[in-house]
Amino acid sequence: MLSRLAFGLGVALTGLVTGGHAECTREGLLAAAESYLAAQTAGNIADLKLSATNFTYQQNNKKADIKTGVLSQPLTIDLNRTTADPIECASYTMLISTTGSKPYVISTQIRHADEDTSTIAMIDSIVATTGALFFNAKQTLSYIQKENWGTLEEGQRANRTELKRVGDAYLDMWTDAKAADSIPWGTDCERVEGSQYTRPCGNALPRGGSATPNGNRRYVIDETVGSVDVLCSFDSLGNLPDSHEIRLEGGKVKYVHTVTVMS
Repeated sequence: MLSRLAFGLGVALTGLVTGGHAECTREGLLAAAESYLAAQTAGNIADLKLSATNFTYQQNNKKADIKTGVLSQPLTIDLNRTTADPIECASYTMLISTTGSKPYVISTQIRHADEDTSTIAMIDSIVATTGALFFNAKQTLSYIQKENWGTLEEGQRANRTELKRVGDAYLDMWTDAKAADSIPWGTDCERVEGSQYTRPCGNALPRGGSATPNGNRRYVIDETVGSVDVLCSFDSLGNLPDSHEIRLEGGKVKYVHTVTVMS
């Protein structure tokens, strides 16, 4: 009798512990990103599950009112792609809209608190439109829609530490003369900087020269597709809101995307 009671108590306590623990899953992150895309398409945030107690909206590195930001504008989205980072409980979504009164290329990181993807704690967007660095949304779309961002086989994936290192090294090239040589450039890598296309992307690189490092770095790393996205302040060139996304295949850089707002 006592053993049955003890067993029942153990099961109940286990249920209480596990039932109260949220787990950040890839599926949950992707679902939240889809809700963000739906909100941007509609220009309406009513269906977004924003944290009632701890939500921040940031646009171009400044806290802003989500009700008056770019999410208040309905956009026709020509292309979008999302990566997921369960370790940080965050996702990264890139979208391109070439039609409407203004074209846009938007890089957004979505973050969740306490491993709980059922609510959104932060939407952090770099929003580029006419006037941004090398901006031409239709040209950008023509390049990026040809890329392959499929899931990599296990043997082709860089680990999390290496992905972050490469992302940091890329942003360090403007202050560190040796940073460019520490990056494993692929012989066939492609860079889309705004709408400026470079192939191979390991040529004509910066090698120091600025005394101001690129700061305020926020990361989303997805090993399954070999990607790191870093939102930052591009301080080496003058406090510019910026996103740099890099994909490694087989340990070598394959794609680089940059979005830089000339604030």
